[in-house]
Amino acid sequence: MKPHEIYIKRCLQIAKNGLGTTRPNPMVGAIIVYNDHIIGEGFTSEYGCNHAEVNAINSVKDKTLLSKSTIYVTLEPCSHYGKTPPCSDLIISHHIPNVVIGCVDDNPEVAGKGIAKLKASGCNVTVGVLENECKIHHKRFFTFHNKKRPYIILKWAETADGFIAPIQKDEKKPVWITNTYSRQLVHKWRAEEQAILVGTNTVIEDNPSLTVRDWSGENPIRVVLDKTSKLSSDYNIFNEDAKTIRLTNKIIDFDKPIATQIAKLLHQQNINSVIIEGGATTLQTFIDEHLWDEARVFIGNPSFKTGIKAPELIGNLISESQIKNDLLKIYAKD
Repeated sequence: MKPHEIYIKRCLQIAKNGLGTTRPNPMVGAIIVYNDHIIGEGFTSEYGCNHAEVNAINSVKDKTLLSKSTIYVTLEPCSHYGKTPPCSDLIISHHIPNVVIGCVDDNPEVAGKGIAKLKASGCNVTVGVLENECKIHHKRFFTFHNKKRPYIILKWAETADGFIAPIQKDEKKPVWITNTYSRQLVHKWRAEEQAILVGTNTVIEDNPSLTVRDWSGENPIRVVLDKTSKLSSDYNIFNEDAKTIRLTNKIIDFDKPIATQIAKLLHQQNINSVIIEGGATTLQTFIDEHLWDEARVFIGNPSFKTGIKAPELIGNLISESQIKNDLLKIYAKD
């Protein structure tokens, strides 16, 4: 691996520290190198606070070294005023001569303007180091800006014989197909994404809270399909643990493609990622409308013999992993 790639790889590592807190901003990583030594590191702080470049520069003890250093960053430094001043201006003001960038920012407010400003000031700019890895890392951000919708993750658990739930059950709570370790992983995922969505039947049958309980992190925004406003406020999804958006027939036209409308509405709400957790009909709706980016499917040991069939999905299997006695398969859309 070449030196530039090694340092961008490090940027990607530290950038993940911002997962779940920077949204809707991208989780960027930045490091500063002088004489083949890392003298500063930073990742994007929570929304409204410092960007990665600011934190990296602030972490350098001897600021006189900046004028002889290289700054590495996963995403093109911003060139516009938002919640914070432009990072490209900060780099220029510290006379950092070399800038190495993983990928260009597709946000129309930036989109090459940061690079142009750096070059105009005399900076030596290198673009496209580990570009594909950086684009994958920033998938939520790019999907939001390029496709005008959130990054959509489908998630479900199915039995060894292909069922997602029994037809009938005695209590209004989930029937667990997976083990406690898999369920903890799901809570970690919830903390990483901005929103989580379920259909009416899932609320009625399982009465889920859809919060982060077995992991440390912020609860996602809860979104529930409730066509005729039949769900009472007594359900857990309407408690005060997190914000809940109720999608009724006053907001969604249920006679037209539903997933497309939901994606547009969530984009308007500035939500850049969502987990679709069920039920089977809701999941299949997003699949049938080709509105998904990633699917995370657990296969547990139980067999129901009869029940509600798991969604049918065709995608590229990108990984398989064993979590005790559960199998986790992750798919990417073609």
